[in-house]
Amino acid sequence: MGKKCFLTRSIVAILLTSTGMVCQGEIRRPQVSPKMGINLAGPADWNTELPFVDVFKFSRPWISQQKGKPWGQGPRLDLDDHGWVRRLEPDCWAETLLCTIDGGHYPSGNYTVFYDGKGKIEVGNAARVLEEHPGRMVLEVNSTKGPIFLRITQTDPSDYIRNIRVIMPGFEKVYEKEPFHPDFLKRWAGVKCFRFMDWMETNGSRIARWEDRPMLQDATFSTKGVPLELMIDLCNRQKADAWFCMPHLADDEYVRKFAQLVKEKLQPELKIYIEYSNEVWNGMFEQSRWAGEQGMRLGFAEKPWEAAWRYTAWRSVQIFRIWEQVFGGTERLVRVLPSQAANPYVSEQILSFQDAYRNADALAIAPYISMNVQTSGSGPTAHEVAQWSVEKLLDYVENESLPRAIDWIRRQKEVADRFGVRLVAYEAGQHLVAISDANRNQKLVELLKQANRHPRMGLIYDRYFQAWEQLGGDLCCHFSSVGVFNQWGSWGLLEYADESPAQAPKFQAFQRWLQKWNLTLSR
Repeated sequence: MGKKCFLTRSIVAILLTSTGMVCQGEIRRPQVSPKMGINLAGPADWNTELPFVDVFKFSRPWISQQKGKPWGQGPRLDLDDHGWVRRLEPDCWAETLLCTIDGGHYPSGNYTVFYDGKGKIEVGNAARVLEEHPGRMVLEVNSTKGPIFLRITQTDPSDYIRNIRVIMPGFEKVYEKEPFHPDFLKRWAGVKCFRFMDWMETNGSRIARWEDRPMLQDATFSTKGVPLELMIDLCNRQKADAWFCMPHLADDEYVRKFAQLVKEKLQPELKIYIEYSNEVWNGMFEQSRWAGEQGMRLGFAEKPWEAAWRYTAWRSVQIFRIWEQVFGGTERLVRVLPSQAANPYVSEQILSFQDAYRNADALAIAPYISMNVQTSGSGPTAHEVAQWSVEKLLDYVENESLPRAIDWIRRQKEVADRFGVRLVAYEAGQHLVAISDANRNQKLVELLKQANRHPRMGLIYDRYFQAWEQLGGDLCCHFSSVGVFNQWGSWGLLEYADESPAQAPKFQAFQRWLQKWNLTLSR
């Protein structure tokens, strides 16, 4: 691999010289300026960010229940095209969960339920009915009791219950015009870009046609993702650029109509980052395996991972050209080619395949401050790390993980410069994770969570963002916005929507650099 990598780099250098990208040692670098973006946490009933005042939007897909049978073992539900229950079998009901959030970290108070159609809705667990009228209910919710359970126990097939809305206290009169929670908007004020990878349910997406897309009328957004109209609305309100991930199965018509709707509704001063799916280089994802199969079918390579890299370049350029046709050029577009942060060779393969770099504006990587702890193998093992103090763990992060991440940025910036594109981070931040069965080591998991809450983590972030700026990075999208720390990782800048920023060192560091870079941009 080492010899092959050296030869490939040499060939790339020769090709770039011959095209005028590199001339007598001079490098033509695009103009860059560091700025902060954010990856928003995905739609799910356990989402602790609470971006919408209508909490039903992130409800769990309907669960079929039947009297006398185990949980979730009822007959197949008869759903309409938007996921609403059209009819129920005898002794059956449809159930969903809302706000599956422990510790009272969502608002208590009186929630207003609106719905269309005829039937019977019942609630349980954290909620009880205070008032009930056709099409409207008032619930008293005590969030310390856990999630809200909502059940459809009767529905009229000729006018079935649909369009359920469960509105937080105080928003029942404004939710239609003001769908976003004001705390959510305030939290991300000044962010220059929202990356919607998780809002679009990009990983493993089954969306292939425009007709498959999520719609505003859908029963829940936790199945297909958040509708494009709401993503555009958010960007318009926040004056932030949009980063969209085109589903790996999406056909050309989907891409074209998606672009047309963005052109029609997104404010003209805002830019659009366009990426093909998410981490197609990463074999753990379904889209990577699919791209590898397609790339081999097209004869791009014999090995599936190399075929996936090249298919990424090929399909990305096709998608870019559709957007260019819709927008009449590239002025508002940032065409992104994604790669693996730790491996510049992958970046070279993707950028150079069929001269994809000529049709791109940015190389995107995820230069995480990584510490992947496993039960065995190279590096400190799960058993060993579990015995460390939080200070010793942060020493390791500061002296090993952080310099490695900075080196990845440096090496990838060299690649980006050679190809004349910007370097952006599609994801960024800490990556302290117990891998595979190591995440069953509770002592280790708790230590990793403590490290993420420790003030030193904020100082590590300061050095990290400083390196990004000094090395010439452009947009840096942190992963992720808000999410509970658990055995799967501690990704959120905050853990809960109601968390005090003063107790969240990662969020404080993010805000420091957001303000610094915004001040620089305004000059």
